[in-house]
Amino acid sequence: MNKGFTFVETIITIFVFSALIGIVANLITMAYRSHGYSLQQSIAIDEARKGIKIIAKEIREARPGDDGSYPIEKAEDKEFIFYSDVDKDGATERIRYFLGSVNSGSQTQECVTFADGGFCEVTFSNFASGTIESAQLIISVEGDFGNSLEYTVISANGTELGNLCESGCSDCAGDWQGTTVFDVTAFAATSSLKFTADAESSVNDICDWVDPNHAMKVRFEFSWTETLTDGEHEFKRGVINPTTPPIEYPSDQERIDIITSYVRNDPPIFKYFDANNQEITERPARLRDTKVMELDLIININPNRTPQEFELKSAVQLRNLKSQ
Repeated sequence: MNKGFTFVETIITIFVFSALIGIVANLITMAYRSHGYSLQQSIAIDEARKGIKIIAKEIREARPGDDGSYPIEKAEDKEFIFYSDVDKDGATERIRYFLGSVNSGSQTQECVTFADGGFCEVTFSNFASGTIESAQLIISVEGDFGNSLEYTVISANGTELGNLCESGCSDCAGDWQGTTVFDVTAFAATSSLKFTADAESSVNDICDWVDPNHAMKVRFEFSWTETLTDGEHEFKRGVINPTTPPIEYPSDQERIDIITSYVRNDPPIFKYFDANNQEITERPARLRDTKVMELDLIININPNRTPQEFELKSAVQLRNLKSQ
């Protein structure tokens, strides 16, 4: 009896053996890839965890800028700008934490009127290259504002925002006063804004600060936050060192590092709370009333694969703002 393999049996055996080898190889490859992905996810989470500890420490020590700026410059859902001595060299740096898809900018303009009860206006245009998320106007005046009948009405694109200097201002102060913050997000979507300051008739041309015989000078500090399409998952840190006197924080000298490239936040990264632990949603109030912040990062190197998203949270009390 012939106990050897026939040619057909040999071919079948080789085919089955090859198939088994292929299956085992695929299983090993899948296991390796899964392990590699899990390892990458763990590394990303560890980097983010270390980053959030540094962020919390720097925010906790927020203090006024060396140019006199308030400790908090901007308080958005996915961007936070503040001042802190992060390298312990005695100088206060300007620190910006932001999602890579977030961009912010600011422009300042001034105008003056020499007529009794006159008006002046400025225009900001083509300032955004993405989708506007928020915008604010910080406005200050100087002029003949010594009593309640001497004030100015502020408008954006023809819509009144409010009045300045109905109280608390003085005649020809020789410095900016009546500083007020307005949320102008609703007007900024078109990337074109005209701001007008219209003085009451009793505001007279009697002031001589820099410009002789003026009735009113107005300073418009306009800033905005927009969403871009690039780097949407990169959480970044920007640092600007103060210049030697006169002290400034030049935006073109900002050094930017990536904290993590895998942030998947749809909800806010930053939340803001007042002294009563109530969340603050109004942007102007965030600058004024924030005492505690919550940081929230959602990390996932690939949302289409397991393991699932990993969330990191931390609450921070701003020590230098506790009693303000």
